[in-house]
Order: sequence, then structure tokens, then C-alpha cells
Amino acid sequence: MPQGRSDRAVIANVCRTRSTSTRPELAITLILASTTVVQAQPNPAQDEVTLSELSVTGTGPAVERAGGPVVGYRATRSATATRTDTPLRDTPQSVQVVPREVLVDQQDIRLGDALQNVSSVQPGGTIQGRSDSFIIRGFKTQIYAIDGVLLSPTNTFSSVTRDLADVERIEVLKGPASVLYGRGDPGGLINIVTRQPTLEPSGDISLQGGSFGFRRVQGSVSSAIAGVDGLAGRVSFAGQSDPTFRNFGGRDNSRTFVAPAFTWNPSPDTRVSFLGEFTRVDTQYDEGLIARNGRVPLDNIARFYGEPFSRYNSNANFGLLKVEHDLNENITLREVLNVQWGAFALLATRATGLTNRNTLVSRREATVNSTYAAVDSQTEMVAKFDLLGFKHTVLAGIEYTNGYRHAYQTESRNYPSVSFQNPVFGASLVGLQFQSELKQKNELNGLYVQDQIDLGLGFQVLLGVRYDTGTQYYFNRLPASRTIPPDQQLSGTSPRVGLIYRPFDPLTFYVSYSTSFKPQIANVLNVTNPAPETGDQYEIGSRLDLTPDLTLSAAAFRITRNNVAANDPTNSLYSVITGQQRSEGVEADLAGQILPGWKVIGGISFLDARITKDQVFPVGNRLVGAPAFSGSIWSTYQFQEGFLLGWNIGAGITYVGRRTGDLNNSYSVGGYARLDAAVFYDFNEHARFSINARNLTDRRYIEQPFNQFNNAPGAPLSVLATITARM
Repeated sequence: MPQGRSDRAVIANVCRTRSTSTRPELAITLILASTTVVQAQPNPAQDEVTLSELSVTGTGPAVERAGGPVVGYRATRSATATRTDTPLRDTPQSVQVVPREVLVDQQDIRLGDALQNVSSVQPGGTIQGRSDSFIIRGFKTQIYAIDGVLLSPTNTFSSVTRDLADVERIEVLKGPASVLYGRGDPGGLINIVTRQPTLEPSGDISLQGGSFGFRRVQGSVSSAIAGVDGLAGRVSFAGQSDPTFRNFGGRDNSRTFVAPAFTWNPSPDTRVSFLGEFTRVDTQYDEGLIARNGRVPLDNIARFYGEPFSRYNSNANFGLLKVEHDLNENITLREVLNVQWGAFALLATRATGLTNRNTLVSRREATVNSTYAAVDSQTEMVAKFDLLGFKHTVLAGIEYTNGYRHAYQTESRNYPSVSFQNPVFGASLVGLQFQSELKQKNELNGLYVQDQIDLGLGFQVLLGVRYDTGTQYYFNRLPASRTIPPDQQLSGTSPRVGLIYRPFDPLTFYVSYSTSFKPQIANVLNVTNPAPETGDQYEIGSRLDLTPDLTLSAAAFRITRNNVAANDPTNSLYSVITGQQRSEGVEADLAGQILPGWKVIGGISFLDARITKDQVFPVGNRLVGAPAFSGSIWSTYQFQEGFLLGWNIGAGITYVGRRTGDLNNSYSVGGYARLDAAVFYDFNEHARFSINARNLTDRRYIEQPFNQFNNAPGAPLSVLATITARM
């Protein structure tokens, strides 16, 4: 990101470029916060002109567009919630954006680190070090979208951990998003927006080294491609090795990532873009720490219950072609084609229970080989027109998705146990037997329409509805069962309605209702084709520009989720369908520039997420990994003059309250506060050296509870040094 003076909007290089007891008074206080000072604020109208890119050179103000670079810590536009380039103040649902500049200043390596800047979002478990999952407004989600396209419909999780080398911004749409995206979790949607090619030559490269042997190189180069007018390309890349603080017997963890991208404007009315992402991962299979007697001991956070040969190898490939054509200044046609494929293979020892008065950990040996593939097509039209005196922006679209997954698993339950307190490596491989073979195919067709209506007098209405229909084949062959189930017929209707009121320019209020729909892809014992999961949300919120560069947003919400799949408490190989869960709470987020050179981003959340109906788990139990209170704040200051010119300092604190580790609430993990800091020096606009330190107090804590045998500890005090060069 550009690192000039904060009071100059200069872009010299685009490349740098959370309770049923929640009180209504608290929600109202958050939503109406600071309204007494609004009258004293200037009321500059936001520029709603949409350009194809930020200004590339010059000293004038840059104009942001949805999906493009953000100057500073505060975004003002997004397309995640509406699939149209819409100011965030005109969106009747909470959308929070983490711009690339935050990622650079914090030196975020993991997607989870970046998302801790957003209220009501928590890490949900790494799935034994294989992937990323998150808790959004109390509900877990294990997939995300890339440039508006969801990952494969048959995958319960991404087969790789996400790299951030080509990320322009990370957007979180809170609450159900099925009206536009079809299948989805009710807590919200994470959308990864990637960096686009630029015609102006640009590039950056960073070399990093840190605690516990961490090493990483990443970069991105972009320019026009000679010989074709309007054609530009970008290649982003990264490679890292991360042994981590865990005791793996000397095994390393590596990831490589390459992402080519192209844009072509053959005419002023036509835009073509392509994105490819190719990721390879080779890591230790790590289930983390084990809960005992209602808690997870933290006396040795490097304790490892596996074997050095336990491994996880995976690859994920993603291709996206997008074509847009303006029929005229009011009608745009859009076609998006996506293909995804990948595979993973694991060989692991996995904990299955505690024996001998909880002093021994019983284990099994397992292998899994899994492949997947999916295609997605979105055909859309955006039309702007006046009707009956009102201004309309209509989006109409058709989406087709087809995904396939095949997984073959073997295991042996006669694997030697290890000591709970002092596990020792050295057990040999034993014979493996067939355990299961999963074949799954999803084919869905979605039809959706949305209308954003400007009623005048500060009022806007958003209306939308989507209808999905299709089939699902789900056959999990077991040693004792070979009965092939019939295809399941799927259908669901997902409406959304929102009302926006802006009494005066810096302040916006909204209220909305939205729904979610998700075919069950959980492995439920003795149940074929379980009913789809559904959800609905009621939300009220506000957005206030405290200054032209600083925005406070707040929301109160209630989400109900039905037909929920959760880990089977008696058989870790399967899931169970619980009755109903509910999450309600209030939250607030702050982002932007307080004074010249002083930037801030953060959020706070009060959340009550519980089981409300169930035949397996007690009603009233808290949901997994959802703290009653959480919050974070990160701030940097760039010295503006004098002998400290060029120096930047940053600090932040993340607090997460106590969380339960399973739906039985049989154990919990304690809350924690983590203090981070950074110092960086900009030699000029072409070079920066930075040192980032995490967990300055060396606090021991569990970052991600998943189940009794899978609890990821947070890293101890760690330091990361980075040198960055830019064109």
C-alpha cells in the first residue's frame, strides 16, 4: 500500500495499492451513539461517481470503487451485499471491510488474523491444521467466496489455508446472504476481493523471517501487456515455511501460492477479467490440545499427541472468468464462469478418548484421500431506470452450480496409546482397514432478482428474492452398509427486505430481514438425505461518519437457525442434526483516520448464542466457540514531520471471552487478552522495514476450540521482521 503522508490522497503505485439478556437500552445506545455531535460535523456529500480504477498518479483525491483499492483503513463502497457498486451507507445489512493497508501494517499471514479486526468474528478451528473456519455472529462457517463466487458446493471446508498475497480487501457480510449467493450459513459471508492488474507498471516484494523458524517471501507485479491495447496482467506469489512452536518432531509446514490475473478492455463498453489461484500445502496433521476434566490444560502448549509421520498434503485450484458489457449507460450484462478442483491426502494418528483415569490418550490411525471439482455460472443484468418517480437499480440473475466430491478413508483403532501429560513419539504404522467411501454430487439452479429503490426524502428500500432448486446425491458407503440412497430433491426460497433512512448526510439508519438456505452435506449416521438447513435474521443498525474520514457503525440482530448439523458427541466420524439454535446480540465497528497520520480499526461485540430446541443436546447450552463478549482495536500513527519523519508505530489489543468447546458444554476454554505492537520505517515510497510482535505478554490461551480432542493453542510471544521493496 502507498505510504506517503496521511493527509495526502496520493497513489503513486496502485500495487501498494456477539444474549437473551441483551438489554434493549444497550442496543439503542450503540446504534444512536454520538448523534449529539453529528450536527457539528461537516456534511460533504459522498462522491458516488464510479471509475474503473483508483487514480493512478497525481495529487488529487482518489475515487474508491467497490472491489478496488482502499486509501487508509476505511472503505466506503462494496458490492458484496448487493452485487452492485453501492456505498456502504446505502446497504441495509452490516458489511465490514478489512483493506489491504491493514493487512500490510499488521503483517497478517493468516485469514483469521485479518478477520479479528471485525466485530462478532472469531476463529472457529483450523480443522487439524488443514483449513480455515470462523464463527460469525455465533455460527460457524467453513467456506468463503473469492470475488463473489463461493467455494465448491460439496466441500465442508477449503482444502488449503488461505494465502493473502493477492488480497485487496476482505469483506464480511454479516447475517444470511442466500438471496444472492444461494447456499450459505446464517452467520454471514466472507468475501475475498483480489488485487486487479493495472496498466501502470508496479510491483512489490517482501522477505520475512520470524520466531520458530518462520520464513516467507511474497510479491506481486503488474503492468500493461505490450501488443494488445487495454490488456494488463498481474502475477502474485508467495512461499512460506512455518515450523511453528508446536512439537512436531522436526517436521516443517510449507505453502506455495501463485495467482495470475488479467484484465482487458477491448472497447469502452466491454470489460474482461480472469483470475487464477493455485495453492499447494504440505503440513503436519495437528489436532492441538485435549480437554480433560472440563478444561484444556495450558501447562505445555507445544504438547503433541500425534506422530512425526502424521501429514497433510493438499492442493486447491481456482479459475474465474468475468465478462461485462454495457448495452448503454443504464444497462450492464455480466457473465461469470468459475471452475474449481483440488485434492487432499492425509495420514494421521487421531485421539479417540481418555482411559486409565484420564491419564492415557487412546488413538487411531487413519488415512483419507479426497478429490473435488465444481463449476459455477452466473448470468446477470443490472439496469438503472426511473419508474413512477422513483429511482431503481435492478439486478436479475441466474446461477448454475455443479459440484462433486469423492473421499476414501481407512483406519485402524488398535493404535498404541500415549500419556496425556507426557506423550512420546515412536509408535510404528499398523494395518489399516476400509472405513468409508463418500461420493457426493450437488447440482443447483438459482434464479434471483433484487431492486434498490431510492424513494427520496432520505428513504431507500431494498427488495430481493431467490429461488433455488436442484438435486443432491450423498452416499457414504460403510463396511456394514452398501445401500445406495436416492437423489434428494432440493428447493428453497430466500427473501430479503431492507429499509434505509438517512435523516442527514453523515447518519444512516436501517432495518432488514434476510434468510439463508443450505443443503445438508454432513455425514449423519443412519440418516439419508437430511433436510436442508435454514435460517433467518432480523437486524437494525446505523452508520455514522464521525468525521469525513472516520466511520462508526453499529447493529443489533437476532438470528434463528434450523436443522443444524453438529459434531456427534458419541462418534467423531459423524454429525447429528440438532433442532434449533439462536444468536442475538449487539456490535459496533470503528474504522478510519482520527487525525492526520493516526488510523484505527476495531470492533466490539456482545453475543448470546444458544440451543433453543433439541433432542440431543440440552436446551440453553451455549454454541461452540461463541464468546459472550469480544473486541479488538488496532491503531497506527505515522509521524508527520521532524526527525521522526518516516517512522510509524502501531499497537492493538484483542480480547475474547470464555467459550464452550462442544454443544454438550462439557468443557470450556478461558478468555484472553492479546497485546500486539509494530514499528516500521519508510525509507521512501519504495522501501519499508517493519517489525511486528504478537502476544507481547506471552499469554497462554486457546485460540480455536473445535471439540474435546481438537483445541488449537495461540502462539506465544513471536516476532516477525519484514523488508519490502516497491516499484
